[in-house]
Parts: sequence; C-alpha cells; structure tokens
Amino acid sequence: MISLAPVTHQDHEDLLQFEQENRAFFEAHVTARPAGYDSGPGLAAAIEKALREADEDQGYQYLIRDAQSQLIGRINLSRVRRAHFHSAELGYRIAQRACGQGHASAAVRQMLDLAFGPLGLRRLEAHARPTNPASVRVLQRCGFVQFGHSRRSMELQGVWHDRLYFERHRETTS
Repeated sequence: MISLAPVTHQDHEDLLQFEQENRAFFEAHVTARPAGYDSGPGLAAAIEKALREADEDQGYQYLIRDAQSQLIGRINLSRVRRAHFHSAELGYRIAQRACGQGHASAAVRQMLDLAFGPLGLRRLEAHARPTNPASVRVLQRCGFVQFGHSRRSMELQGVWHDRLYFERHRETTS
C-alpha cells in the first residue's frame, strides 16, 4: 500500500536522499534534472517552486511513500491549464529499488482521483518512450489511451528517442 502527500519543506532531507540515490537510474530513462538540483540549496529552491506552483494552480507535486513511510517515488501534475481545457500533464518517477511492485500504477490511480476530484480537471496527458514498456503498461492499466507517436522528439544522452502520447478523460455521465 502506498500513500501520496504534497511535497513540503519538511520533506527536504528525504527528498535529497531520494534524488541522490536515484539520479543515475533516472538519467538513464528520463531527461536529467538541472545541475545542482539534488544539492541542499537546489532542492530547497525546487520545493519552494513546487509550493508556489500549487498556490498558483500551475502544478501539483506529491511524494509517494510505502507502507513504512519510506519515500519511493514522486508524481506530479504540471502545465495545468484551466480556461477552456481543465487539463494537466502527468509525470512520475519511482525509485529503482521500488520498481516492478505496482507502486506506479497505485500512485497514478490515486492521482487520477485527486485530479478528477478535488482539483476539478477533466483531462490528463502523459508520455512515455516506446522503449519503456513498464511505463506504457502503467498508463494503459490506469485507463490512458495512446493518441500520438512522435519520432525522434526527445534527446537523452546524445541519442534521439520517440515518444508515445497518452490521454485520460474524467468519466462523465453525460
């Protein structure tokens, strides 16, 4: 069982350890964080930015904790667009040691409840590389449907990669 909680200043030390332990793993799969991000001051600035974005309804960052309250991942909604769209982009990162245990799917399901419930969003987008079948399966299990495929649209460690685009709509009765 996992839980989601908005990031706070009190999470600084846990988040610092999480980012430093998983940096190489994440950078092999997703775009790298800016230089200095996983330093004390860099992370403090990132937390402050996350809090400001939540206050301004621009983005929402949550930490994923396991049953023992250990930080095992992050999940966020970014690029929140209200007028005419009521949409956001979903992203998540799971610690290498916690992969393959269903935590990403559970976190995405909880985020869907938040996004389509209290946050009042109607549509979420997400993307994954075709070479990351685990992430594609998470999205599909959680009801996301692929709507696009861009070729050589993301550069990672000097290599250009394709991306698959997914969407999920809030279920409505009308």
